[in-house]
Amino acid sequence: MSTAYIIDAVRTPVGRKKGSLATMHPADLGAHSLAALMQRSAVDPAAIEDVIFGCVDTIGPQAGDIARTCWLVAGLPEHVPGTTIDRQCGSSQQALHFAAQGVMSGTQDLVVAGGVQQMNLIPISQAMIAGQALGFRDPFRDSPGWRARYGDQEVSQFRSAEMIAEKWQISRLDMERFALASNERAIAAIDGDLFDAEISPVGAFARDETPRRGTSLEKMATLEPLQAGGRVTAAVASQIADCSAALLIASEQAVREHRLAPRARIVHLSVRAADPVWMLTAPIPATQYALKKSGLRLEDIDLFEINEAFASVVLAWQRELGVDPQKINVNGGAIALGHPLGATGARLMTSLLGELERRVGRYGLLTMCEGGGQANVTVIENLRASSSTGSSSGAKNS
Repeated sequence: MSTAYIIDAVRTPVGRKKGSLATMHPADLGAHSLAALMQRSAVDPAAIEDVIFGCVDTIGPQAGDIARTCWLVAGLPEHVPGTTIDRQCGSSQQALHFAAQGVMSGTQDLVVAGGVQQMNLIPISQAMIAGQALGFRDPFRDSPGWRARYGDQEVSQFRSAEMIAEKWQISRLDMERFALASNERAIAAIDGDLFDAEISPVGAFARDETPRRGTSLEKMATLEPLQAGGRVTAAVASQIADCSAALLIASEQAVREHRLAPRARIVHLSVRAADPVWMLTAPIPATQYALKKSGLRLEDIDLFEINEAFASVVLAWQRELGVDPQKINVNGGAIALGHPLGATGARLMTSLLGELERRVGRYGLLTMCEGGGQANVTVIENLRASSSTGSSSGAKNS
């Protein structure tokens, strides 16, 4: 099986609700990261064999295969195809997996993976709301087969976040402390210029604008829960955001032919699933599966990125697996930096790769919860670290 390499990765800055990217067409937003990727990698765009983008709520300006549209808007060759996928919050992480699988299978040599989401123009769950206008309650409970298996209980990310907090005995204060740390880490990273190299500015907009500067535990304590009697508030949930990100994935043959310098090797990729009503717990079994499959141990992983859909999701995952908190989301997560749905996986991978290189760490692991009770897991090896330190584990390409 061929090895898949990450050649380069780039993203736009993350725009907040009603922020700097709020009126930008999603095709132009996605085109920006694609054009920047092609320029930075210096690869002939005509050699790209496919463009795979994640996007959720593909209606309105995000409809019509946004991956293909973004590539064309970027002014890149018309003969290069594109496809758009939806694995909910993990869409662009799955795009990376599909790109890597195309390379590892030997059927492709150069593939672009990434994602785009314009949540200001297309608010979250608009596709479901459109379904309600047609007379459907939601995508699930109008199905007799669904009700026969899962009953008529509500399927909601907010309910799931509350259920997780209760099961793992995570208090509101626990979550608020986690959220405060996420903001502090993100602000320190931005002010310390840590994201600058991975960002392609959009005009004068060059830095993430989502962190809540000046927030405090006292301010968080004044917020009403999202559900009556609950513990989860807006302060401990991910933010609405706009962003796009893109990565270039290459085979060994492409590396030789195009004289590329890979930044990372994809060590492992997988996706697992759990109870869809609980929805947000799958990163736990998915991470366990990935470690077993790859032959790596928790202590082999230098950095973890787990998407902060809600603080309770990350805290339950951390407690269940026993991961060192100092290795998790070291530059903040979606609570501070935003969760642009279909672009989040690619944004996280771009940032994870950059931080591994800064720390000269070897292995990084990315996972996130996804609609339907799913979770992708990707493990990468920083080649700049491995070339200087040599092999230290039995990790295999899986």
